[in-house]
Amino acid sequence: MRKIKLALCDDHNLFRVGMATILSQVADFELLLEASNGQELIDKVPRKTPDVVLLDLQMPVLDGTATADWLREHYPLIKIIVLTMHDEDRMVLHLLEKGVSGYLLKDAEPDEVELAIRKVIDEGVYLNEFVSKAMLRKMTNRTTVVKQPSTFYNSKVLLSEREKEVLKLICEGLSTAEISEKLFLSPRTVEGHRLRILEKTGTKNTAGMVAYAFKNNLV
Repeated sequence: MRKIKLALCDDHNLFRVGMATILSQVADFELLLEASNGQELIDKVPRKTPDVVLLDLQMPVLDGTATADWLREHYPLIKIIVLTMHDEDRMVLHLLEKGVSGYLLKDAEPDEVELAIRKVIDEGVYLNEFVSKAMLRKMTNRTTVVKQPSTFYNSKVLLSEREKEVLKLICEGLSTAEISEKLFLSPRTVEGHRLRILEKTGTKNTAGMVAYAFKNNLV
């Protein structure tokens, strides 16, 4: 059984110990390393490279946002799940645009943490109800306050009708298999559409693509 290798970066020892205990109870999870700040994580990653990093935002020495930037640049295959108390909508969208794969609040249930880890490994992104509502609020506020034409054309991103269908379902959190079944397409065809959307939007991963779609009113 292949284990999912994890890293946990948080400056609060009590929270880190508790989370480490929760993760250790999952048979195919391996907590590869722990760090109390971003710099400590960066120093350890070259020696022990995880599949997924659970990352706090507010930390001394090097905070979570700067750490996420470094990871995206140097280790783009590592999935990043932010685990924080910050629930501001702008922060959610900002980090998804940076390529963070998931955003969880620290009062999330252990089952959701496990689900998020599995989702980002399998599908590249985890969009829970909190994130989806944050993105919808952001989009609603923008279109209510500023009456302007759809940025679908302003952004110069021209998607086919099928690509728009696939993008909408990705933004709803559906997996490749679920989209395949819903649209009567093969999984390979769905992945082809996903790759073309990434190319057209100039985004690096699914999370960034979803954030871009909401920001530019593509869905």
